[in-house]
Amino acid sequence: MNAGTPHLDRQRQIRSLFEEYIEMYASRDDRLTAHFSDNFSGYAGSGDVLVKDRDEWIKVTRQDFAQVPGRIRIEMLDLSLQDISEDVVVATAFFHIHLPIEVKGFSSEVARLVLVFRLEGPHWKIVHSGISIPYQQAQEGEVYPLANLRERNRSLELLVEERTRALHDSEALYRLLTEDARDVIWKTDADLCILYISPADERLRGYQAHEVIGRHVFEMFTDAGVAVVKKLLQQRQVSDVSSDAQGFITFEVEHVCKDGRTIWGEVLSKPDRNAQGIVIGYHGITREITQRKLLEDQVHELAFHDTLTGLANRRLLVDHLAQTMSSSQRSRHHGALLFLDLDNFKPLNDAHGHGVGDLLLIEVARRLKACVREVDTVARFGGDEFVVLLNELSTDRGESIAQAGVIAEDVRASLAQPYVLHAPESDLPHARIEHHCTASLGVVVFSGHEATQEAVIDWADSAMYRAKEEGRNLIRYHQGQAQPQD
Repeated sequence: MNAGTPHLDRQRQIRSLFEEYIEMYASRDDRLTAHFSDNFSGYAGSGDVLVKDRDEWIKVTRQDFAQVPGRIRIEMLDLSLQDISEDVVVATAFFHIHLPIEVKGFSSEVARLVLVFRLEGPHWKIVHSGISIPYQQAQEGEVYPLANLRERNRSLELLVEERTRALHDSEALYRLLTEDARDVIWKTDADLCILYISPADERLRGYQAHEVIGRHVFEMFTDAGVAVVKKLLQQRQVSDVSSDAQGFITFEVEHVCKDGRTIWGEVLSKPDRNAQGIVIGYHGITREITQRKLLEDQVHELAFHDTLTGLANRRLLVDHLAQTMSSSQRSRHHGALLFLDLDNFKPLNDAHGHGVGDLLLIEVARRLKACVREVDTVARFGGDEFVVLLNELSTDRGESIAQAGVIAEDVRASLAQPYVLHAPESDLPHARIEHHCTASLGVVVFSGHEATQEAVIDWADSAMYRAKEEGRNLIRYHQGQAQPQD
């Protein structure tokens, strides 16, 4: 048998499936939904939101059929098929859409449809779909941007005609497929060396294809990104051994750009296998999600940090305390919690306003961080209350109490030093305010889960109130824990 026969048979089969899909789409036949894989993703019409759920895509398809229920005519201009692997084929079609609705100029514009077919068992299924309609985004409730289309004129008719003529050239078709794509299409060998990468990577990271092909994919990622990919590969190997075969997987990883910047990419990846099931490479699609990650980081920062001082807030402190208690149970090292309250804070607010009070709180936060180690946590508990969480003290309780006492004394002495503050929005240039403010501290040393998180915090809080009652600017320990000797 000719070596090219499997390739030709596969292409004929995909072409037939594509034509069947187009006919059902044109006739608004709901049966086309059976062609979608359970592991589906796609972009609908003029929208830019990636749909990752098959059922959601079926809803989008039926929304399309409901918006334009009558049969449409699709005037095919060209169809290109590209083998990605033995079980993955990309079909790219360029066409005119003739709707049964009078829409000036729409039928002369060139649309593009990309369907990614994957062999799933005995059947080829559509795992990714992207249709590009060269108009502005559809309005809410639309698949086709009919509202915008009715408002546009025919000023680009000549340009469209020129583009249509160019589309008949196979090289032009391939160029449009790769250069116009927003996402990066890539393929590697079994050793993760890049065999193919689309020109979209140049827009994304600044590298031309010849600078990337032949290099290892790890060179695309930051060190943290490499660690993520290595872990996923290990999980893939485990699943292969356990016969728990995986299809496409999606993960987020940080990429390195040519100019030194880093960006976040969402990667959709799948291994290529030969007839014996051995992995011979990988292929996938990468989309930039940097802006989305920045927004996620901002939300996390607001959720777990104090907006004034930048310290951990109560929620993050409780989380770190839980981690410290679990770590202490495993390592037998003690931890300690210092609960402190400023002794002379309210008079400053009363005399100079909350703006000056905020300046003092910021300075207190700075001094606290200077007194502890990187592994420790400093948190603003609320108002003028702060908490310091100490990790990895001694395995001996007495030594741990002594260690906590040394740090507590450093904190007390540091906070007792005079504060020189410059009043904001003062009528006097460089208004200088000197304030004396001490702190009362309560200390509790703990090991493992000998008490709940709430109990440990309450014990330290109670010890702090004893320091207040006994004269302020003092350190007091939870009852049952002797104060270390000088």
